[in-house]
Amino acid sequence: MRKILVVGAGQSGLQLALGLQSQGYEVTLMSNRTADEVRAGRVMSTQCMFDTALQHERDLQINFWESQAPRIQGLGVSVAAPDSSRAVDWVGMLDGYAQSVDQRIKMAGWMETFAQRGGQLVIHGAAVSDLDFFARRYDLVLVSAGKGELVSMFGRDAARSPYTAPQRALAVAYVHGMGPRPEHPDFDAVRCNLVPGVGELFVMPTLTNSGRADILFWEGLPGGPLDVFQGMKDPNEHLAVTLELLERYLPWEYARSTKVELTDANGTLAGRYTPTVRDPVGRLPGGGLVLGVGDVVVANDPITGQGSNSASKCAASYLASIVERGEEPFDEQWMRETFDRYWRTAQHVTKWTNAMLAPPPEHVLNIIGAAGQFQPIADRFANGFDDPSDFENFFYDPAKAEAYLGEVAARV
Repeated sequence: MRKILVVGAGQSGLQLALGLQSQGYEVTLMSNRTADEVRAGRVMSTQCMFDTALQHERDLQINFWESQAPRIQGLGVSVAAPDSSRAVDWVGMLDGYAQSVDQRIKMAGWMETFAQRGGQLVIHGAAVSDLDFFARRYDLVLVSAGKGELVSMFGRDAARSPYTAPQRALAVAYVHGMGPRPEHPDFDAVRCNLVPGVGELFVMPTLTNSGRADILFWEGLPGGPLDVFQGMKDPNEHLAVTLELLERYLPWEYARSTKVELTDANGTLAGRYTPTVRDPVGRLPGGGLVLGVGDVVVANDPITGQGSNSASKCAASYLASIVERGEEPFDEQWMRETFDRYWRTAQHVTKWTNAMLAPPPEHVLNIIGAAGQFQPIADRFANGFDDPSDFENFFYDPAKAEAYLGEVAARV
C-alpha cells in the first residue's frame, strides 16, 4: 500500500486526503489545528462553490451539508452610478445550484471523518525541516498549506503572475438578519456589486455554525475608501464600518442590512495577498521533492469567487493523476505533468480573475450592460463562474464580444 502525506487541512488537502483514503492509500494528514480549534476559530473564507466543484464532493460522498446549506440559484450584478443609484442591475440563473458552507464547519467535519475512517491525523505545524524528514518515509508528499514557511519552497512563476502586490484589500463579515433582495425574494443568489474606482461588495448566503447566514465581503482598491479594515481588532467596529460603507456606496444593499448582527465574535476577517502562480515542485534541503496543491501553486484574488472551486478541482485532478500512476514512482516529471493537467483548468480561472482586477475595457462594459437587457447573456455570465473557460469564447476579445452580443440581439 502506497504511503502519502498531505500537509494542510483546507479544501484541497482534505478533499484529496479523503479521496486517496477511499482509493485504499495509506494517508497521513498534518494540520496545525484540531477539528475543535477549527470549528471554534475565526472564519477562513467566503467560499461559494458552484456545481462542478460540488459534484467532486458528491463523487466522494463527503457532501454532508448539502441538504442544510442554502441553494444559490442565481448570480446578480449591480453597478453603482456616481450618485449611488444603480446604473446596472440584473441576475443570471445558474444551470446547477451553488452552495456555501462555512469552512469552519466543513473542515472540522472532514478532519473528523478522515480520522474515523482510519486515517492518521497529526496535529503539528509542519516546517521545511519536518518535510525533509518525512519525504524519505512516504512515497509522495503533498503540500496544501497555502501560507507560511512552506510556501517559500515554491518559486514564483513570473510569466504567469502579472501582479507583484495585492490588488484588493479584503474585509469579510458573517451576519444574521439580512433581508431578502426584493428583486428576487423567492430564490437565493450571490450579489456582485461593483463601485467603479472604489471596489466591490459581494453578498452570499451561507451555512454557518449557528445556521443560515449571509456573508458581506468588501474588496477595496488599496489606498482607497474601502481600505480601512487592516489592523481592526474589534469585530463590532468591523461590522459598523462595513455598514457605513454600504450606506455610502450601495444604499440598496444597506436597505436590507439595517438589522444585521454578527453570527459570532469570530465572524470577521480582513487581509490582502498578491495573486501568484508558483512552480509546483518544491525542493527540500535533503534533496527530496514535494508537490504543491491548491492555492500553494495557484492563488487568485477572490474577486471571481474561485478559491474553493479551484481547490476542489485541483484535488480531483491530482487524485486522478495519482491513481493512474499505479506503482510507478512519483518523480519530478510526473509532478510537473500532474500540475500541467490541472493548469489546463486553472489557467482560465487565473486569466479571468486577473482581467476582473483591472479596469474593465469598453467591450466588457457592453457585455455587463447588455446582460441587463438580454437574459441569455446574464445566464451565460453567471454560469462562467462554474466554467470560466467559456469566457474565452466571448469575454476577452472585443470582436468576439461584439459578434456574440449581435447574435443574441438578432435572436430576440
